[in-house]
Amino acid sequence: MKLFIANQTCSQAVQIIANELGLTPELVHFDVFGQTTSNGEDFAAVNPLLYVPALILDTASNDVLSETIVVTSYLADQHPESGLTPTHGTLERAKLDQLLTFIATEIAQKHIPLMRKLLTEAGAEWTRNKIVNAYAQLDARLADGRTWLTGEQFTVADAYVFATWWNARSGAQIEHLPHLMAWKARIDARPSVQKALQEEAAVYAEHMEQLAQA
Repeated sequence: MKLFIANQTCSQAVQIIANELGLTPELVHFDVFGQTTSNGEDFAAVNPLLYVPALILDTASNDVLSETIVVTSYLADQHPESGLTPTHGTLERAKLDQLLTFIATEIAQKHIPLMRKLLTEAGAEWTRNKIVNAYAQLDARLADGRTWLTGEQFTVADAYVFATWWNARSGAQIEHLPHLMAWKARIDARPSVQKALQEEAAVYAEHMEQLAQA
């Protein structure tokens, strides 16, 4: 497998899940601004929409999967014993899919116009308030003392929230949410997360060095 990632983006979620499963996809860094890749491949040929993650599978036709929810859930589904996602067709799976969609629409996507400074002052304030409210809902989930977002089992939802932890970059103040801050400390300490960050930093640095020498 080959996984296209970008620095400090939601592709970290796929790395984390791959690490949880003991998978070792080849990592290729995509420079979002210069639109180059660390191995010289044309990323537009992999994903014409030019965003990560994009996972090329070891299938006969080298199928490509994109979208964070899809890729992480697919990998977890291949290893049901991991518990990283519930079984298809169950109420538990529907609830997890609902949470993943909430993370995508109310957190991940709302950070982007703030980070890219695309909004008016009023629009930015409204969007930040929406993000803080979304994080507050996650904090409320954790208020009963559970370790992870859905209980005691780490899931793809935890990986996705970590990978979209962009509140500082978008100016959303969430430090007052104690249960969420404690969750963040736990996930920071998880080996799969630390490995993902280290490997992302390494392939990013290698790519930047290539560009500097070009």
